Amino acid sequence: MQSCNLFNANEEEREPVARAYDRYLYADELAQNIPNSLSDEDSTVMAHSLIKNWIEKQILVYQAESNLPGEKKNVEKKLEEYRNDLLIYTYQNELLSQKLDTTVTEAEIKTYYQNNKKNFQLKDYIIKVYYVKVDTNAPRVDELKSNILADDTESLRKVEDYCYQFAHNFYLDENKWLYLDDLLKEIPVEDYNREKFLRKNKIFELEHGQYKHILRVLDYRLKDSTSPLSLEHDKIKSIILNQRKVEFVKNLKDDLFAEAERKNNFEIY
Repeated sequence: MQSCNLFNANEEEREPVARAYDRYLYADELAQNIPNSLSDEDSTVMAHSLIKNWIEKQILVYQAESNLPGEKKNVEKKLEEYRNDLLIYTYQNELLSQKLDTTVTEAEIKTYYQNNKKNFQLKDYIIKVYYVKVDTNAPRVDELKSNILADDTESLRKVEDYCYQFAHNFYLDENKWLYLDDLLKEIPVEDYNREKFLRKNKIFELEHGQYKHILRVLDYRLKDSTSPLSLEHDKIKSIILNQRKVEFVKNLKDDLFAEAERKNNFEIY
């Protein structure tokens, strides 16, 4: 099979390149699926693969039509429904991308949070911490603990400098909430009461194996309490945007229905 002959379909009479039962695959149909940038050799290889796939598909379709009962092979209605749903989905998404206001202000997020606090209950304990993991023989650990306990910017800078030099791992973001269980994956603490641990430990030190773990609890929230706004911020933004999408689609349907009714484009008998 030569690629130069395969893809020059006669405009007067289409050239078949394969047959399966009473169905034919034509050269012009095949050519539509092969990039023009391919060499003749690559085009021929791809053509053979496409033809084989086409034949396999036709064999399966023939067997399905021959063996399935009538009610199971009547797919026209399902195809029409799928086509209609896909068209509607694509049209709505196109309008949403063009017209939906996606700006959500901090005031909107805060208002939603205040009005729906009952929906933001913590399923687990959360914590804000300073955490440092060092070798048991690391230098100046007492100085490190003293700086971790201080509340001034210079002390925190010294902690950061120390961590970059000596720490195996550390976390010093005082503004971000962590789930306690995620933090405890790093600290080998086993049997203990989480609530008691959070309430009573301002600074916690544990030596395990070759490492020493130093943890300062900055803030915490107990399980089943109200989740803080900072933790729910992105979730609330997504909720607000989704509500806008639902409202936009509802208004679109209502407007199109009213316009079609005004123009007498449908009737109910």
